[in-house]
Amino acid sequence: MNVFRSIRILWIIRVFAGIGVLVAVALTATLTYHIRVKSVGGKLHQLFPEPYSTNKHADVITYAQSLEQRELPDIEPGEQAFRNAMEMMAMGRMPEAHEKLTTIFSIFPNSSVAKSARRIVGDMNMDELLGSRNGFGRRIYKVKAGDSYLAIAARHETTIDMMVHLNSMQQLKGIQPGHELVIMPLNLRLVIDTRRQVITIWDGGRFLKEYPALSMKGIPNRSTKTSIKGVIGEHNGGVVPSHHEAYSSASKIIHLGSGNLQIRAWSSRLHVASGELSDETPTETKHDEAEIPRGILLKPHDMEELALITRKGNVVEFL
Repeated sequence: MNVFRSIRILWIIRVFAGIGVLVAVALTATLTYHIRVKSVGGKLHQLFPEPYSTNKHADVITYAQSLEQRELPDIEPGEQAFRNAMEMMAMGRMPEAHEKLTTIFSIFPNSSVAKSARRIVGDMNMDELLGSRNGFGRRIYKVKAGDSYLAIAARHETTIDMMVHLNSMQQLKGIQPGHELVIMPLNLRLVIDTRRQVITIWDGGRFLKEYPALSMKGIPNRSTKTSIKGVIGEHNGGVVPSHHEAYSSASKIIHLGSGNLQIRAWSSRLHVASGELSDETPTETKHDEAEIPRGILLKPHDMEELALITRKGNVVEFL
């Protein structure tokens, strides 16, 4: 009998304990709902008048204060990507840097770093185009009987100037059957943007380089297409063809097929005020409008490079 009595008492204790737990859970849930969701009124409302509103207000104030104290970076679009690209270049990760820089001026053309990104990509592209690595259709040509530099250049859509560069020749020398020459076709496209005052070079749909113009005078004010009529040298007041020994030191001039326009360098012979070579624009050097030649004027080193990578027949587009 004592055993059954003990079991009965233990069972009663467990029942009351369970009821106590349920009551505690219910009270906790009710209190939480009253505080976090909505007032339930009664005694709880007297003890905690509108606790949710008070708590919410405190949360808003705390969040606002955290925003005021937080240091938000003032970086315009493209700047962080430009910094990352510079770090990649420092670590020798040139292809990744090239891709990121190209993305900057393609997606953020108005960013303060877009111009620098475009310039760096242009220099990288020129290193690839004019360097010793393969690419851009570069190949070895074996000279045949009856060949000449002019004939090889015409047949393979290149120039004597480019062959001299690719083969590291100081000047033209005689060629014999069996000699090997590095050749590369020059099928680039020039886009002259009169609004931005730049010449952009494209290899198909790939951007290569951009050359800022110092002056554009007499340029068509509508979108049109033409081609390069010829690339010549000017030395001591006379015209020098590309196979002449003085061509390398001559001032290059690109003749366009549209309205007899020229692309040439802005040099001291065009009466720069200081009497020396200048990269300033003609307007900055206070020239009369009549002194500024018709056509497109570039910095001397830009003109040398542009003349090297272009040839007669290249497509030219005006925007």
